[in-house]
This record gives sequence, C-alpha cells and structure tokens, in this order.
Amino acid sequence: MSCFSGNPNFCPECGNVLPLPGMQEVVRCPRCAFRISASEFSGREVHSTVVFNPEQSTLALEEGEDSELKGPVIDRRCSRCNKEGMVYRTRQMRSADEGQTVFFTCIHCRFQEKEDS
Repeated sequence: MSCFSGNPNFCPECGNVLPLPGMQEVVRCPRCAFRISASEFSGREVHSTVVFNPEQSTLALEEGEDSELKGPVIDRRCSRCNKEGMVYRTRQMRSADEGQTVFFTCIHCRFQEKEDS
C-alpha cells in the first residue's frame, strides 16, 4: 500500500516528482524503487497557470512623490496601520562581511521599519 496518493505526476511511495515518460516502457522514480508503466500516462494533459502581480503593485510610485516611497511595492503588512503594501530599499550599514539592512516604508501612513539580515 502506498504512503502518498493524489497527483499521478508524483511517486506514490516517496512523494518525489516522477520524470516524464520517454522512450522506455517503464517510468522509474529517481529516489526510490517505484516503477510504473509508461502507458499509464497515455492521454494525460498537463495544465499550468502563471499569475502575475497586478501592474500597479510592481511599479514605482508616480514621479513627484517623496523619494522614500519610490521602489518596488511588496505584500508586507504595516505594523502601525495594519494595511498591506510597503516599499523597500536596502543599504549596507555594517561591515561588508555582514548582511545588509532592509528599510520598509508603508505606502499608506509612511511608517518606516528596518530589518537587519
């Protein structure tokens, strides 16, 4: 009895992604000993969907706005006004062998936060 079930593109024994059927008559899981006949994949279709961020959330704010609000807008919740949407910028504040500091500015209330990485 298999441990995993569901999508036939995954190994039912270990959950690994199965390779696409090729010229061989058997599809083998690259991780475990599971084998399945390539004829099991006959007539199957693969569908995928790509969702892009809305154009307004990825563009910098209009010219004439404060420079602190220019940059990419990300889905991060402001800790002051609790609304989504913050602009970020990075700066190297410490020595070169340490991580950079990320500054976030809320596009709604202009509250600023920083995060050391």
